[in-house]
Order: sequence, then C-alpha cells, then structure tokens
Amino acid sequence: MENKKISINDIAKHLNIAKSTVSLIINGKADERRISKELQTKVLDYVREVRFYPHHLAQSLATGRSNSIGLIVEDISDSFFGPIALMIENLAKTKGYRIMYSSTLGDTNTAIEIINFFRRSQLDGYIIAPTKGIENIVKEMVDEHIPIVLFDRDPVEGVDFVGTNNKEATIEACMHLYDRGFRQIGFVTLESTQSQMHERLSGYEQVMVKLAIDPKVAFIPFESKKAIKQQLIKDFLENNPELDAIIFATNYLCLAGLAAINNLTTNTKTDFGIVAFDDHEAFNLISPTITAVRQPLEELSNNIIKLLLKQIEKPTRDNASHVVLPSVIKTRKSSERKSFT
Repeated sequence: MENKKISINDIAKHLNIAKSTVSLIINGKADERRISKELQTKVLDYVREVRFYPHHLAQSLATGRSNSIGLIVEDISDSFFGPIALMIENLAKTKGYRIMYSSTLGDTNTAIEIINFFRRSQLDGYIIAPTKGIENIVKEMVDEHIPIVLFDRDPVEGVDFVGTNNKEATIEACMHLYDRGFRQIGFVTLESTQSQMHERLSGYEQVMVKLAIDPKVAFIPFESKKAIKQQLIKDFLENNPELDAIIFATNYLCLAGLAAINNLTTNTKTDFGIVAFDDHEAFNLISPTITAVRQPLEELSNNIIKLLLKQIEKPTRDNASHVVLPSVIKTRKSSERKSFT
C-alpha cells in the first residue's frame, strides 16, 4: 500500500541529507545543481521503496516532469477566480501542462493541507491566491526551488506575484461617483485581513479625507450566508439614510446589496449610485445596469503563466517579479450623473 504520510522531510531525515537536496533530486533537477549520481540513485531508490509518489505520476521520477500545475484559489466557483482558472487552464494546455484545482474557502489550515497534498503529487509548479498564514510553507517551497507564483493578494517577499492596482482603482471609482454629483458615498467591504481588501478600503478612506466626506463603512463577515449579508447591508443603509452612493468591494457583496436595497422598508434608494469591484455577467442584465471596476483577467492569466513557466524552464531563480496591472471602470446606468436640486 502507498504510504501517504511520508514527506520530503521524512526522506531527508532518514537519509541524513537536506530537504532541498531531496526535492531537487525527485524533481529531476539534480544534474543542474551538480548533485552526484550516487546520491541521486540513493534518494530515488528510497523514494521507490517507500512509494512516496502517487501511482499516476510514477513516470515523473524518470523525466523530472509531471506536466501538471497546481492552482489553489479561495473559491473556484467565484466569478473572479472561475474565469481566471479557465484562462490559465487553456494557456497551460497550449504548453503541454494540465491544471489541478482546489479551493481553500479562505481557511489557512485547508490551504496548507492542499499544498502538502499537491506536493506529494510532485507537481511541476504552483499558482496560489494565498490565505493568511501560509507564508512559511511558501518560503519553504521557494527554498526547495519549487516554481511558484502568487496572485491577487498577500504577496510574499522573494516570490513572484501578479495583482492589480486595487487602491488606485478604488480612488478612481470614488472620483467617478463624485464627478457625477454623488456626495455621500459609502463603502461595503469584507471583514478581512486580505491585502486587496485593505488596499480597496485605503483608497476609499483616502478620497473621503480629501473630499472632507464622513466615511461610512460596512464590514461584512466573509463566512456569513447570503441572507445574513443582505440583512447586514440593509441595516447599514437604514442606519445611514444620508448615503446616496455605495462602492461594493466585491461583486457578490454588490448582488447582496441590490437585494438589500429592494427590501428597504422605505425605499428611497432608487437613484442610488453604485460601483462594484469585479464585473459580473448579471451586472449587464439588472436594471439599472451596474458600473463595475473590471480587473484585466486575461492579462493576469497571461502574466501568471509566463512567470511560472519561466521558473519551470529555468531553475535558477532570478529576482522575484512583482507585476501590478491596472483595472478599468466599465460605466453603466448605476453611476449616471445625479440630478442636482
């Protein structure tokens, strides 16, 4: 029976060699690092003896490649991560790689379990939208020369990263509403430690200070069910009747917010100004259609694959790349110029 519990660390301890040496050997990179043939044979013989690797990737020990890439995101069904995953899969396929997916749902322990499971599968590289608390395991992978690219949030020093200009895009969204006559602009975001959420909140707060507008922010727990999100947003709107516009930090918060607006006891929000982060197919169907901050998904995907393949094909790590791409505002009816009275 395959021993599913054994790890690279166990192999290194048993053979009394460094974990990085074991990783280089089983990933087919020993010759590049001038590791002796004798030591390579010793490690590979022991790996076969303990049956460390999954059966469907047995051949990767001989070739040094599994032609597989792990993609780990918060929620693969999300309207942001889903399209990116499909684009990455299509791009990877053109280069001869297949993608293995998994979702963390924002949980650190789940993320670490997924990474460790994928590592036992001897994948060629990893694309991760990280949760908080995985910095150490990411750095360990880098030390073992495992190709890895982080994206969307929480960059780790020394690791390739691809993201968007969240703060600047939020500033632009605020000014977009202000220039159209909206003066009491609120912000609905997640109760989150994620860097992209902090950047969006920071952009909003910066503009409110500049415009001398009292900031009004609702923090919605990520784990809360849809009905709870709707109720919290409804409470926020009823407690702040002066608001005439809202920026939603995610598209699913916007959808919950639209339901909340429709359920207000006294609905005075029919001419609400609305901008949401991340476009959604529903935004072009709702009346009024919803203005969105559209992140460049195709560019994100292209840059992610480009950086990862560069690492796979060139094991010697260069200085880490930090790519930040600009988002654009897709203007629709929900942010049309407000009538002045």
